[in-house]
Amino acid sequence: MGRAEIHYVGGGKYNWTPNVNFSEWSTHEHFDVGDWLYFGFDKNMYNVLEVNKTSYENCIETDFINNITRGGRDVFQLTEPRLYYFLSGRGFCWQGMKVAIQVVNASQPSPSPLPQKSAASASGLGFTNGRIRVLLVSALVLSFFIH
Repeated sequence: MGRAEIHYVGGGKYNWTPNVNFSEWSTHEHFDVGDWLYFGFDKNMYNVLEVNKTSYENCIETDFINNITRGGRDVFQLTEPRLYYFLSGRGFCWQGMKVAIQVVNASQPSPSPLPQKSAASASGLGFTNGRIRVLLVSALVLSFFIH
């Protein structure tokens, strides 16, 4: 299992605000079990509620699962592989302040990678072996042009 990551909801330290496309943001993130969500916001205006799917879809802020609002710099750990739903109450959900997070189990083995056939397949470089991949791809490309 890899290291837990902190995901800044909305892409910045204080982006839990109206008029941010949280659905767009979440589709570009990868959430593993054990990762953390960081919600940065003005606690006097907004809050963060974990809700079920129906409440998420209809901006219902009553009967929430969890109120994770503490001080406006709040974290939430993703503890199981499932779909999590969050919204801000006080009417702000209707202004787009809601996000669905799909969490996968990082302990499940990834499928065996297919042999790399081009430099384009090296786009998902990891921190630990990224340099090795770049060197291998560079060597393959170089050998292609030499022969």
